[in-house]
Amino acid sequence: YQRRVHGETKGGILIPETAQKKVSEGTVLAVGRGLPDKPITVSEGDVVLLPEYGGTRVEIDEREGLYLFHQNEILAVLRQYS
Repeated sequence: YQRRVHGETKGGILIPETAQKKVSEGTVLAVGRGLPDKPITVSEGDVVLLPEYGGTRVEIDEREGLYLFHQNEILAVLRQYS
């Protein structure tokens, strides 16, 4: 039995924290209409997994910390709003 340390590969190589990719989660506040050949697969209220880099930072009605993401940038839907 061998326990892997976070940031260690299967081969035992340690990866510094600064080199590890970070992902974030966020809640979908709004969705657009999509395109005829690419229907929208997320809904308002869904909790999604997002990449460390990407998206466009926006400020709407003086609310900061909002980002716009294309649907293809979303890594996964963690919880669907029901």
